[in-house]
Amino acid sequence: MHGQFIWYELTTPDVAGAKAFYPRLTAWGTQAFDKDYTMWTTGGSPLAGIFRLTDEMKAQGVPPNWMPYVESRDVDETVKLAAASGGEVLHGPEEVPGVGRFAVVSDPQGAVFGVYKPAFSQAAWDGTPVVGRFSWHELMTTDRAAALRFYSKLFGWEALDEMDMGDGEMYAMWGHGKAMYGGMFDRPQQMAGMRPFWLVYINVKDVGKAVAAATRAGATVVRSQMDIPGGSIAILADPQGAGFALHHVSAPAPAATPTRKVTAKATSARSKSGKAAAGRQTKRVAGAVTRRKTKAPAKRIAKPAAKKAVARKTAAAGRSTRRPAKTKVRKTSAARPRKPAARNARRATSKRTRTAPRTKRRR
Repeated sequence: MHGQFIWYELTTPDVAGAKAFYPRLTAWGTQAFDKDYTMWTTGGSPLAGIFRLTDEMKAQGVPPNWMPYVESRDVDETVKLAAASGGEVLHGPEEVPGVGRFAVVSDPQGAVFGVYKPAFSQAAWDGTPVVGRFSWHELMTTDRAAALRFYSKLFGWEALDEMDMGDGEMYAMWGHGKAMYGGMFDRPQQMAGMRPFWLVYINVKDVGKAVAAATRAGATVVRSQMDIPGGSIAILADPQGAGFALHHVSAPAPAATPTRKVTAKATSARSKSGKAAAGRQTKRVAGAVTRRKTKAPAKRIAKPAAKKAVARKTAAAGRSTRRPAKTKVRKTSAARPRKPAARNARRATSKRTRTAPRTKRRR
């Protein structure tokens, strides 16, 4: 459906290493699309792709990173609207025969994302957490209100809720109807100089176990596991430096038989206390996400024809990005878009199971 997240792409300098790392915490499988592109699968269905970060991209300042794609009913119209609303088209629109049409765009504040319309019926994320899939999308930006207006024009996203994180910082949640897709917050002062970026959350059965498996496999913990209303999260950087987050949903607590009478006053006090704690937790989450974004994944490099143009933009973006002084994470692309989605996207479909964007990348 228009406005829902439909594909994800990991750009990494070590494809083999990534293929060995992520299944330890997600149980993902892999499926080759062609010699340059591999797809991640869950339950046999493709959900994301992997593309190698080349030396040319590294030289232009593109770090390892994850980038999300949003479904569009008309990619060309969405791209025109994005450009007219202050965004920048980094690649496309481009048609991948039998797969779909896609483009890579930077929003007015500089965060990069993909736009994609599959040529066949393909399930997008409707806001329901599912183990093994992505379950939250977070944007660190320089102007939360302006960013939401931009994405609302493109995808119809609506502001659904907002939480005060303290110190005048707000965390806005958005989506469609009652379905929440993610949150966004303004870049804090300590992150000044960092490019806005998208951070994607992977839903797992148990965050604690997944973090333990990830660190044993060489990941860096950017934000330790913490409970949030209804679940738990943690933010990490994979062994190659790409940033991502883990999330699990807590099982509903069983109804307990009351052993004593609870007064309305006591219930109200507990409710207020719980909401305050939730606010503090959410604030920490946002702050953590912010801190972890050490380096803004510059834009990416698309297929042959667009490669040089996108590369120049990527280099400029890379020069303007620096990691926070106290961040220990290696080069966490902090979930920010990497090279032009062009290539990544198309590979996303297997010749047998065409489920995602794909681009022929030749060097």
